[in-house]
Amino acid sequence: MSGYLELVISTTLYGLGIVAQTVAAQRADRRPGTGMGLLARLAKDRLYLLGFAGQVGGFGFAFLARAELPLYLVQAGSSCAVGLATAFGLLVLKWRVRPVEIAVLIMMAAGLVLLVTASESSVAKDIPTVPGLVLLGLPLLGVVFGSRALQGANAVIISVLAGTAFAVVAIIGRAVAAEPVLDLLLNPLMWLLVVAALIGQSRLAVALQRGTATSSVAAMDATTVVLTSVVGIGMLGDRITPGWEWAVGFGMTLVVAGVLTLGAPSRVTAGVAG
Repeated sequence: MSGYLELVISTTLYGLGIVAQTVAAQRADRRPGTGMGLLARLAKDRLYLLGFAGQVGGFGFAFLARAELPLYLVQAGSSCAVGLATAFGLLVLKWRVRPVEIAVLIMMAAGLVLLVTASESSVAKDIPTVPGLVLLGLPLLGVVFGSRALQGANAVIISVLAGTAFAVVAIIGRAVAAEPVLDLLLNPLMWLLVVAALIGQSRLAVALQRGTATSSVAAMDATTVVLTSVVGIGMLGDRITPGWEWAVGFGMTLVVAGVLTLGAPSRVTAGVAG
């Protein structure tokens, strides 16, 4: 399957997952009780579980897409899922969306088109096991100890830490995605990926407790996109069509700005990680 098709499927699944979880959460909130009782009800809600399955599927297809496509494109596509969810809510569920949000959706779409046009398919450079464990493990240690030192920090700072952990997930995924399944299971970097994902999810959960879901996810996604793009181009051999370097810079700016702008309204309430 083409990496571009895998990316389209991933972004679509992420976006539909956000919508499904949003609708389920809003429906549950109309009944008495919140907190753990709400989570227990959502766990029994087929629509919420469908949304969770969409997120899992989105992560899986994003992982496959990284075997062929540069990180700056895959992560930007995943981040655009929040825009796709907003567009779907506007057209199908009749969500009230401000004119500025419609303009942002157009801006993000333009940014993604620029990134697709400028991207070139390639297999990432291998990450040596021992140096990789050290260099990618250090940021995770920073996230863990930083979280303890910043226990009273606001949601945005915690979201940046979550985005750093998910950047490690994406970087490792880009390097190992082309390997056979058996080799993946035996690769220590793959297990570091799992640890990074768990750390990222735990930090995101804390951020969601302290702030709105949209602002938390926006800060997390923006951090992940920027970090992975720099590492992908600088170290993993992600390619850009000659003469189109400006399009990557401009496209990334449009996508990140769009994600942060959509993070301001409290429209989307489900988190995305990938």
